[in-house]
Amino acid sequence: MNSPLFDLQGRVIVVTGGAKGLGKTYSRALTGLGAKVTIADVDGAECDALAAEIGKSGGEALAAATDVTRAAAVQRMAEATIARWGRIDALVNNAALMSVLPRRAWHQIDEDEWDRVMAVNLKGVFLCCRAVYPQMKRQGGGKIVNVSSGRIFEGTPFRLHYTTSKAGIIGLTRALARELGPDNIAVNTLSPGFTLSETQLGSSDPAYLAAASEGRAFKRPQVPDDLVGALIFLLSDATNFMTGQTVHVDGGRSMH
Repeated sequence: MNSPLFDLQGRVIVVTGGAKGLGKTYSRALTGLGAKVTIADVDGAECDALAAEIGKSGGEALAAATDVTRAAAVQRMAEATIARWGRIDALVNNAALMSVLPRRAWHQIDEDEWDRVMAVNLKGVFLCCRAVYPQMKRQGGGKIVNVSSGRIFEGTPFRLHYTTSKAGIIGLTRALARELGPDNIAVNTLSPGFTLSETQLGSSDPAYLAAASEGRAFKRPQVPDDLVGALIFLLSDATNFMTGQTVHVDGGRSMH
């Protein structure tokens, strides 16, 4: 028998960066479970294509081209979601700059690139949380899942700005969980290990990909579907008394 604790049927969930990479997997999986998903991604064409695909499969998705670094764009996305479905039950802050960043020494990162990574990976999370908060408060609660990275537990080199931004997600999550607890809004972090998403496959050389499984308890590559169960858990009623926490999924490479 299916447990109602994990039932997402009818939930309205915003997924940022939801048209590509891991976000595409999340959007497909959540609509497949009966959730209504706003696909918020900077690539409008990919948003439209994925929303159409989900619609043909019987799911419900709203394409919302969104630059998460722009407060006005994020606000429009939240308003469009409310106009379509009348509520926002959850937010998955998945949008991030990563695969387009070259792997290079920290002192070779220029100021503009550093600022751009922080704008998308940290400021974007802040803006999206702020945009959905009033509606969640009116409803009496909600769920926010911020996506970090296993890099922060290992100090993985050569993308210092990305690793720093993902470490910031942990601090943001913990402090925001304290502030939103009185409003019955849970704020948690999902931290993936190195995952063979389409964006990683397109930006990593074969030797790097082959080495990614080293040190894991499970001796196989991590794939996007490995993260879906943890995401469902964090979005479901099973975690109604869980906030400020980090769920790390990496096949046992880093243990806490």
